Amino acid sequence: MSDQKWMEYAVDLAKKNATEKGGKPFGAVIVKEGRIISEGVNDVLATHDPTTHAELQAISRATRLLATDDLSDCELYASGEPCPMCLSAIYLANMNKIYFANPMEGNPLASQAKKIYEQVGLPNEKRINKLIQL
Repeated sequence: MSDQKWMEYAVDLAKKNATEKGGKPFGAVIVKEGRIISEGVNDVLATHDPTTHAELQAISRATRLLATDDLSDCELYASGEPCPMCLSAIYLANMNKIYFANPMEGNPLASQAKKIYEQVGLPNEKRINKLIQL
């Protein structure tokens, strides 16, 4: 399959999640050696868990299936540009090729992610959420 076909698959997952499950329209697929290793959709509304993003679901499933935390030989296809939490997981999993369809710019569902990207770049004393060492 081509990159375009993998992306279409991820976008299809997102559409089905929104229309059939009432979830947020985000899907992700992880591919290794030309086949799907795992997939995920955004389950935040169903689980009330803000960490159940499509990319995190797919990464978690792939690492368990492959019994490794190193996904450097895999590619991720996401229906939307990864948020900071998902991007952090992508870095932690050593993924080098990440493709996305819809950019955050102009996406009303991405306002919180954009805010987080802005906050992370600030010094701790200027952030809304303070890190406090005890």
